[in-house]
Amino acid sequence: NTMVDKRRATAFCVLFMILIAAAIIAVIRRIRVKTYSYDTVDAVFRNPMMGFAPNADYFDAVGDNTLVYMDVTWRELEPEEGVFDFAGIEEENFLDTWRTAGKKVVFRFVCDEPSDEEHIDIPDWLYEKTGDGTFYDTAYGRGYSPDYSNRTFIEYHAKAVKALGERYGVDSFFCFIELGSVGHWGEWHVKYDDGIKRLPPEELLREYVEPYLTAFPNAKLLMRRPFPYVSEYGMGVYNDMTGHSGDTQRWLSWISEGGTYSGPETPMELIAVPEVWKSAPVGGEFTSAYPMSELLTDRLDETLSLLADSHMTFIGPMCPIANKDEKAYPGEVQEVLGSLGYRYGVSRCRIIDNRFTGSMVVKLTVNNHGTAPMYFDWPFCVYLIGSDGSVVSRYETDIRLTDIYAGESAQCRLTLTDDDRRRLVEMPAESKNAGKSEVALAVGIENPDTGVPEVKLDMEVESRGNYFFLN
Repeated sequence: NTMVDKRRATAFCVLFMILIAAAIIAVIRRIRVKTYSYDTVDAVFRNPMMGFAPNADYFDAVGDNTLVYMDVTWRELEPEEGVFDFAGIEEENFLDTWRTAGKKVVFRFVCDEPSDEEHIDIPDWLYEKTGDGTFYDTAYGRGYSPDYSNRTFIEYHAKAVKALGERYGVDSFFCFIELGSVGHWGEWHVKYDDGIKRLPPEELLREYVEPYLTAFPNAKLLMRRPFPYVSEYGMGVYNDMTGHSGDTQRWLSWISEGGTYSGPETPMELIAVPEVWKSAPVGGEFTSAYPMSELLTDRLDETLSLLADSHMTFIGPMCPIANKDEKAYPGEVQEVLGSLGYRYGVSRCRIIDNRFTGSMVVKLTVNNHGTAPMYFDWPFCVYLIGSDGSVVSRYETDIRLTDIYAGESAQCRLTLTDDDRRRLVEMPAESKNAGKSEVALAVGIENPDTGVPEVKLDMEVESRGNYFFLN
């Protein structure tokens, strides 16, 4: 009858629901999820391609810094036409030592460096071929400013930069190139109000930029102001008045709003690049207007504020030096270092072990707690590390560190192989190694040249070398 049928239907529904619930519980029991969170650490890291860049030829100034700064005058580079003194330059700047130590170079090629004495910074043979520049004695010092519109000078400059590229542009050892070449100190300005011939128009100055593009394909190029080439070629910028409020604010206004540069014969447009730091490095050195002791004490808050606004990655060669300033002002130096460059770390890890399907998924959240990203595509990897410290397995994630800007994060997800899942799954309870797995899960940022993690991560975990353990 109808009542009996209803009871049967209800009983069947209840039984069906119980079976479904049991099945769900069975599945859930076979899916184990572990979530780990990691705090940041209160420490300053001397990571690759960021921080201070002391003069390469001042050996004791370098210390633990990962960058060195080297400038070379044309006179030093090419004493005779077509003969380049690379051996002398490299010996004077300890380049073999820095390369072996894994440091990188910030480089600038210079044609005019004012000093106390009358001199020229281009080779004698080139002066004889051109000789149409200006000897000067100004507030900057004394020296010789070439005529940058001279066709012979432009052609020989291209050859010199090509030779530099053949020597130093073949790998990533020279990682940041400051242009360089034009004006006092290679800063693209001349003191024309003291009778020095003005810089040529934009289309001629372009001929000083283009040789660098092909000579240094593995480096990031930077310019003193946001000239049209900066936005056109994706370059970075550098500020050699870092720590000087007025000059730095003016420099920041060029970057955010653009402007007109009245230095050349024909005024040149400065193109706004307000987010330049997201795709190319910001560097430069501290101003010489104040002593380092003042920049690190009375002016420290102002200095840190200007650095934050600039999103700087490196400071040099005028910077706190290892054997003097870092000993005198350790805390202040740490604060300045802490406001430079990238600072990556994992904030969350989720491990989903599905024993139903036999798969294990690892989900990571990677954060950048720094003021700028990294500008080279170094791989972010996950490893299985054996109890003896050896790498059992390596997984390259799809995280692009260059795209994780200051204060931002990115997620990645990877599935472990069956073998690696078995290695990670805990031993059964009756085993003498109960609760222990054969391997540990770790992360690292690899230098593609060495295939080894070389970046310290901002996460409160155990580490071995630059492998940081997740579990």
